[in-house]
Amino acid sequence: MKAIRFAAAGVAGMAEMEMPGIKPGHALVRVRAAGLCHTDIEVLHGRYGEGAFPLVPGHEYAGTVEAVADDVTAVRPGDRVAVDPNISCGQCPACRKGLTNLCVGLKAYGVTENGGFAEFSLVAVDHLHGIGDLAFDTAALAEPLACVLNGLGAAGLDVGRPGNALVFGAGPIGLLLALSLKAKGVPGVAVADISEPRLAFAEALGLQPFVSGSQDLAAKARGFDFVADATGVAKVVEGMIGFTADGGTALIFGVCAPDARISLAPFEIFRRQIRLAGSHSLNRNIPQALDILSRDDGTMARLVSHRLPIAELLPFFVKGSGDPTTMKVQFCADA
Repeated sequence: MKAIRFAAAGVAGMAEMEMPGIKPGHALVRVRAAGLCHTDIEVLHGRYGEGAFPLVPGHEYAGTVEAVADDVTAVRPGDRVAVDPNISCGQCPACRKGLTNLCVGLKAYGVTENGGFAEFSLVAVDHLHGIGDLAFDTAALAEPLACVLNGLGAAGLDVGRPGNALVFGAGPIGLLLALSLKAKGVPGVAVADISEPRLAFAEALGLQPFVSGSQDLAAKARGFDFVADATGVAKVVEGMIGFTADGGTALIFGVCAPDARISLAPFEIFRRQIRLAGSHSLNRNIPQALDILSRDDGTMARLVSHRLPIAELLPFFVKGSGDPTTMKVQFCADA
């Protein structure tokens, strides 16, 4: 089978690989769509995960069950499925608290185990979720959407709905976060970015655009009940509190460099009763994500800007696109 293969840190290429042998409790999935995430780039350069090379990357994927092990009854060949990539131990303190995404020995398809950038992927059946008649490229958005839903849950949005929200970053994950807020009934959702093409796209999706650093945005200081960073830029995170309303919530969702530091005034957090929340990965949120995608009017699917054969995906690992209009790039088997 054809696959993208990370041979070593920083070394990515196409490979012809043997078909995976089916193990007990597993299913062989024919990959129909798999999305590229910035995390994949971090994995390539050994900055995320265990550096388990060689590796087939890809943790956002969906497809059809091709074959199952003899002991498997939960799925059968022909089933249309999406993959939950996280593999937790189930025994550590975090797992026992239900925080499987914080498992001390967390592994994942596409990070420590071969993932979805291949024609076929071997997946434990308890990581498969039926997608009904949802299009495969849309179903492959379930993993990043699940990460968003975990973040919104960590920020308390499952308990109380803010009146308005601001998301910094109009890339695919920032827009998915903003659209999820709309899907949860937040009446006013704004997005800030430095890229005018991306802001124009955000506006076309029904979001209010703001140019980061502009006077228009500065005039909204302390004006948002919920503020989230999806840029991973420490200075942006540092400035979030200034846009958070009294009694509001700020979510650190973007991935900043591990050694980055910011300065906050503890008195301001105390006096204005600001809630700070962090979020990592997904925590068994795939079913909720698929439910939202099944009810979406196609707006979230517009985030997929490229549907490519697997070989044409490889350059995006090396140099990206350089085009601000590029959103979610996917390997699609039918492309």
